Amino acid sequence: MKLIVLGSGTSTGVPRIGNDWGECDPAEPRNRRTRVSIIVESDEGSRLLVDTSPDLRNQLLANDISSIDGVFWTHDHADHCHGIDDLRPLRFGRGGPIAGFASSETCRRLRNRFGYVFSGQHGYPTIVQLNTLEMLRIHAGFSVEAVEMPHGPITSTAYRFEADDKSIGYATDFAEITDDMVELFEDIDILVTDCLRREPHPTHAHLGMALELAKRCGAGRTVLSHLDKSMDYAALSEEVPANILVGYDGLELVA
Repeated sequence: MKLIVLGSGTSTGVPRIGNDWGECDPAEPRNRRTRVSIIVESDEGSRLLVDTSPDLRNQLLANDISSIDGVFWTHDHADHCHGIDDLRPLRFGRGGPIAGFASSETCRRLRNRFGYVFSGQHGYPTIVQLNTLEMLRIHAGFSVEAVEMPHGPITSTAYRFEADDKSIGYATDFAEITDDMVELFEDIDILVTDCLRREPHPTHAHLGMALELAKRCGAGRTVLSHLDKSMDYAALSEEVPANILVGYDGLELVA
């Protein structure tokens, strides 16, 4: 089972517009971060996409990905869904729409904003058949589990994907570790976690919280993601334990 980190940056990316690199060294390619999204891939080649970031087109091109077997959303904030139109080329040549999944509330919000994606219009076909997560257990050969995480005034969905006796977890945009999260990610092989910055933040995990989640879950390897311009790749890599990896765009790991 493979993890591909399509994007590893916060909502403004790194650098910010204005060529603002903050504390990140612009000479280090792994500091150039697009907005967060991942692919999980089974040994049989089935692929699931999590989130449709505004940078999705370039991410799919950079990683030579031209097909997926499903898309999952964590929540409807712009940096996680505003690349939704880039799913259109993935719909070409298919016998039907792409299967999509999200919590009931995220489904409602996505339908309100992107109705044409889920129902088609003006002769264009439906791009995604959107489903709630309540009844989902298996999709495209993956076992899928999910829980909701506190993210300021809303929640973000955490996912655990299992295939080939391996597991990959995704927890982005959370500000508190809950018992449900710890249970979901227990003994996970690879955990990708929110890690905005070193200092606490009202709606995101900071470095201490990300490390705490990894420890409480007993994660085999942990990838830090959703990183802002204060998180220089080299400096942060020296700061964290050996089983904690600083995420970067294009990182691939096999569970």
